[in-house]
Amino acid sequence: MKSTGSNKSRFGRGLVAVSAALLVLVLLVIAVGLLLPAPGEQLTPMGLKRNTSVYLPMRDGTDIAVDLWLPPGLESGQRIPTLLYFTRYGRASEPGLLKRVALGLGLEGVHPVLQAMSQAGNAVVMVDARGSGASGGTRSAELSPDEVADESEVADWAISQPWSNGRVGAMGVSYVGTASELLAATGNPAVRAVAPLFSDFDGYTGLVRPGGVLATEFVRAWGTANQYMDSNDSCHGAGGLACAASRLWVKGVKPVDADPEGERLQALLAGRRNYDIQSALALAEFVDDPVGSGPMGQTFPVGNLPAIERSGVPMQVWVSWLDAATVDGALARYNTISNPQELIIAPFNHGGSKNADPYQPAGTAPEPGQREQYAQRLAFMDQYLKHDNVSVAPSVIRYFTMGEGRWKTTDVWPPRGFHRSRWYFSDGHQLSQSPPHAGTAFDTYRVDYSATTGLTNRWLANLSGSNEIRYPDRAQQDRKLLVYDSPPLTEALEITGAPAVTLYLESSEPDVALFVYLEDVAPDGSVTYVTEGILRAIHHKLSDADPPVVQQGPYRSFNRADAMPLEPGEVTEIKMGLINTSVRIAAGHQLRIAIAGHDAAVFQRTPETGDPVLNVYRGLDFPSHVDFPAKVSKQ
Repeated sequence: MKSTGSNKSRFGRGLVAVSAALLVLVLLVIAVGLLLPAPGEQLTPMGLKRNTSVYLPMRDGTDIAVDLWLPPGLESGQRIPTLLYFTRYGRASEPGLLKRVALGLGLEGVHPVLQAMSQAGNAVVMVDARGSGASGGTRSAELSPDEVADESEVADWAISQPWSNGRVGAMGVSYVGTASELLAATGNPAVRAVAPLFSDFDGYTGLVRPGGVLATEFVRAWGTANQYMDSNDSCHGAGGLACAASRLWVKGVKPVDADPEGERLQALLAGRRNYDIQSALALAEFVDDPVGSGPMGQTFPVGNLPAIERSGVPMQVWVSWLDAATVDGALARYNTISNPQELIIAPFNHGGSKNADPYQPAGTAPEPGQREQYAQRLAFMDQYLKHDNVSVAPSVIRYFTMGEGRWKTTDVWPPRGFHRSRWYFSDGHQLSQSPPHAGTAFDTYRVDYSATTGLTNRWLANLSGSNEIRYPDRAQQDRKLLVYDSPPLTEALEITGAPAVTLYLESSEPDVALFVYLEDVAPDGSVTYVTEGILRAIHHKLSDADPPVVQQGPYRSFNRADAMPLEPGEVTEIKMGLINTSVRIAAGHQLRIAIAGHDAAVFQRTPETGDPVLNVYRGLDFPSHVDFPAKVSKQ
């Protein structure tokens, strides 16, 4: 009989042998992965690498980093269009050891969106905006005039390449989409089509300060993330083993080919002195306050509409009913300028990867899915970038009605067939279609600063294309708010357009924030969020000036000179527009208007101190009410 010690010795030697064999196998796999070409290193039939990266010197000497991706089947002598992608979030990352191995082994490929654009027969040029990524220069603001001028110079470079057919388009989500639209404003004749996707038409009222109220949490999170990216901190401030492990996958921003060791990139990063986003946006209290090179309203598309319209560039625009206020910007653009526009309004998250329709279960796939979304966008680009004598299609809006689950089409907004349905605030916290008869009745509301819409609301969605937009059942939160309910509907009602609220308000403070929610109350008492309007009360004064865009609701300038504090103890008429929506409220359900003075998930407390008390009047003298663009739904 063999001894136990001998058995253990043999087992130990066997374990060592197996471990050594596994180590050799792992090292062999790593070596093979490193030796095999990654997708970007493969040659096209034209003899060019699929991916190259260079610095382009701009008119002021600033070097802008660009990555060029060519289609895998590009033939010698073939001429193809260019799709430009301008970002301040890093055009490309440098793969770490593990990702480089995965690329070589084919376990990791080109990003699906980039792959789709390239496989469709386009050259794709991805650009680090000045002061970000591997580009030189300094950021004094987002989408500065210098940055937009850079876009046109990159387009000129693209059409000078031997593979170019002389036509350029631009597309992308969020910041990239806004930059794409601003490329049209440069008037570069090579630019034939753009696709702003889930982009911010007006950064002030649509995202940073809706209604003039600072979205503190969005600004904090966005500003912090950009600081990390601009300093090439891929671990976002984290350290230790977690950071070391993550860098085995991605090291940071990708240097250009002529800087393989990243020495020039490191010198550029060491000298980078960008503005502080958080403090700059917090100080820009009014739309005409400067942010870097000028007021925020002048740098976004809303401030460049005449130039965009002069370009005549066709657009395909995608937005969501529930993604910040991007839908209002898209509809304002559609109604204001004559450029051919195909506008798609869906119940998606920021970027279209998830379904945000509150009438469908969480986790329901978006329809159409992302693959089909990009197929539609590329088909739109193809007609303008790959063909001569293009017949321009008339402008059209395709929109989805939530609660009904149907796509619809219109050429005008609001769509035809809707009428104004007015509901008055009434006794017993009711909404009534009958005007009040007499008196100066009012309801008193002490602002509850714990009220919140949660961490998956529309105003935080812009932080990531992977974020959910989901509002939990609002019944519990509504106990903290001032609410008015309609009787149960005898017939289903479709509301499509921008509801408007008129409040006759008496405040104990000269400045408060007002949040007005439209909600759907089911027979079982559950409450579904539909849309909202926000207004800082010092902006209650309406403007007599011509608005820069076609307005669906009341127009106010948000300029510093037009601010007007409330007179405590006096009744003030305040008109507020709610964000556009399209929803079917089922028969038996009730409409609810809920009024708050704060949303703790996102916004700055207004006023910073104090305990405001609001009186909302609802008598004959001061008939507070809400107007819905509505029609009876027979579906």
